[in-house]
Amino acid sequence: MELKRKWKIYLMHHSHTDIGYTERQDKIATYHVDFMKQAIDILHEIHESNSEEYKGFVWQCENHWQVENFYQCASEQYIRDFENYVKSGEIGLSGNYLNMTELVGEEVLNSRIAKAKKYGEERNIPISSGMSADINGYAWGYVDALYENGIKNLYSCLHPHHGMFPLYKKMIPFFWESPKGNKILIWSGEHYNFGNELQFAPNAGSTYMLNDEIGKQIRERSVYNTSQEKTKEEELSILEIRLKRYLENLEKENYPFDFVPVMVSGAITDNSPPSKEIAKRVNLLNQKYEGKITFQMATLDTFFQCVREYEKDIPTYKGDWNDWWADGVGSTPGPVKIYKNAQRKLNLCKKLDKETDLGDLELVEKASENLMLYAEHTWGYSSSISEPWETLVGELEMKKTAYAINGNTYASKNLDKILAKKGEVSIKNFRPQHFRVINPHEIPLRTKAVIYVELWEYLDGVSFGLDVPFEVVDSITGKVLPSQVVRIPRAFEIEVMVSLEAKEERELSIRRIKPKEITIKNHAHIGAEGIEDIILSNTYEESTRKVETNDFIIQFSLKKGIEKIINKATNENIVRDMDIAPFSGIYEITPIKGDFCDTRRRMGRNRKAESTKRYYSFLTDIGVVENGEVFIALRLDYQLEGTGTYSVFLKIYKQMPQIDAMVRIHKHSIWEPENLYVALPFTTNENESTYVDKTGCIIRPGIDQLPGSNKEFYLIQNGIVLHGEKSNVIISIKDAPLITFGDLESKPIELCTGEDVDYNRETPYSWIMNNYWETNFKADLGGFYEFAYSILVTENETPKESFIKCEATNEGVLGFYIDK
Repeated sequence: MELKRKWKIYLMHHSHTDIGYTERQDKIATYHVDFMKQAIDILHEIHESNSEEYKGFVWQCENHWQVENFYQCASEQYIRDFENYVKSGEIGLSGNYLNMTELVGEEVLNSRIAKAKKYGEERNIPISSGMSADINGYAWGYVDALYENGIKNLYSCLHPHHGMFPLYKKMIPFFWESPKGNKILIWSGEHYNFGNELQFAPNAGSTYMLNDEIGKQIRERSVYNTSQEKTKEEELSILEIRLKRYLENLEKENYPFDFVPVMVSGAITDNSPPSKEIAKRVNLLNQKYEGKITFQMATLDTFFQCVREYEKDIPTYKGDWNDWWADGVGSTPGPVKIYKNAQRKLNLCKKLDKETDLGDLELVEKASENLMLYAEHTWGYSSSISEPWETLVGELEMKKTAYAINGNTYASKNLDKILAKKGEVSIKNFRPQHFRVINPHEIPLRTKAVIYVELWEYLDGVSFGLDVPFEVVDSITGKVLPSQVVRIPRAFEIEVMVSLEAKEERELSIRRIKPKEITIKNHAHIGAEGIEDIILSNTYEESTRKVETNDFIIQFSLKKGIEKIINKATNENIVRDMDIAPFSGIYEITPIKGDFCDTRRRMGRNRKAESTKRYYSFLTDIGVVENGEVFIALRLDYQLEGTGTYSVFLKIYKQMPQIDAMVRIHKHSIWEPENLYVALPFTTNENESTYVDKTGCIIRPGIDQLPGSNKEFYLIQNGIVLHGEKSNVIISIKDAPLITFGDLESKPIELCTGEDVDYNRETPYSWIMNNYWETNFKADLGGFYEFAYSILVTENETPKESFIKCEATNEGVLGFYIDK
């Protein structure tokens, strides 16, 4: 092998953690505990036999979750041996907790990574490096989560399947700087099994990224099929050819270093066991190449020590590293809704418990762990699309869902404990209706508080019902507050308009009042048939044509639904002038060509094909269904391909600038690749900028991103803020965290330049469902769903201030029964 440089190859031997892709989630946890035991046993064997042929074996833990499970299951002797090998540098630690999607919230992410920091501090084992495998990006706030927990280096061996690395190039280091100014050193490397393609792992060779003539032979199984000795010869021959080509190409591309990091697994599978034979091959290669190429098994720390020698020449970049693999959440919209509800409850717990000791730390820990595990990047079993009827497919789906359900349960229990200490009591016979409402947020709010009266309750000795006149009063001041009641399945839901200072608590009571005297009015506008359809002067119109409030004039078209929303403060229409109405649906389906998996694979990074058929909803009916002192509600029924029902329940508030929309869908079950979007064509009609909140950060899509990163879609936390010169439009999104912008057509992919101002101003869509991935997304999207949105208009606010309000809108204020 003739090369211009003397090369050093760092081999990092690890096991990629995919929780539920290759086996049951609980089985995967057991596997990784045993893999660590196997690595310790291998090191024991090497040291006890003083074996030269296996000398230099090193094992790298991919994440801290593996280590945490090991400590829970291993014997004291194994734990002592593990720590000794960590200190000797023969086992490496990683401060990253798991390979995550951006669904995870900032608080949960920080709390999990902090566990690695605490572990290292307690044992005097500094942990400064982390690695991630498979995933294609991280929210910009990830920098702070790592840096503030002592992790200064992150090795990213992403998987450019339906995705791509940033900066238009891999095998490069760069400093990634957060909005706070914190920096971590990134190595953007090859695929996490690249060492297997180069044949560094005996009996674990593969071809995936390397599509050469050898790859064809491997795929056709014309190699590795005679004998052990012959297989060894073939592997070494392939290694020499592929490694030579790879290093020559690095030289040709003016790769600036004389070292190369390579990740390698003991078997060609995710969740793979360690292999001491890698060390044996490394020693053989060192003899063969006699210093022309040096091979060393290494930990992350060893590798980053080498990279840090070039620190002054390494560039710095700012911006979001938007994940290409975040869209799995769209294949499980039901469990994701449960997850988001749990996330909000956990946030409320922390806001209520910030300066007191009301909650249960054990419940918070259990909730956080389950939410972290649900947000982990594995979205199903490997044959979810090809064999959706397979028992293990369903079992793993349910176990994945259980993480969201358990996280919700633990968060709910903790919130219940806190509210009990705040005075909440259980339902009880013959009890007066007294309530406490709490604003847990750091900002004052003029908003709705929701309280409930059970169906069986009496009010002042009278069975409660919609025909019982009542009023809600402030228990201290006696002031009557605007309220409105509707019946829900097991109770009466009362919305009360309240003005609350930050962290303010207030007590409310319900009391029965005399019914209004009814007589014939001379200024009548209701006919004998009981229909109110005459517009009176000096009153706001409230019809299926137009609804006016103190803040808005909403105009409807009988063809498409909402046509205009005039913000009375600016006299501007906040709905874009386009054919698609707010909250209307767009459905896409791609015909199968070949088989269900291959059709999806050929989509590449475009989540649809040129043959994809697109359908837009059209309005079939509109009507007023509720009208009272607090809000007027309309139901808009649409017809949309792929659904049996597509309705929008629109709630327009009369005393605050807010419109709520509940999109209700009965989705048909389809095996073909499909997408479903909810249109959000809002604007400030000014020189606006679009902001979204991701894990630990606020960004402008298309602008605050790493060059070469994904701008096809985003996984957000709370919503979108359209920031104009005079006003902001806040789009709060409670249940469906995926969004996309602009043209929905299939098209060649444009990577982000960081200067895409026009893209930043494109129309947003809520991407509520998809099942396009060819392996482990959930195939069946069929079922009943409800997705919640709120539109608010504010003035003279920064985007950050609007996102605080957006989060407060999604989380709401708390209202509950108390004893008087």
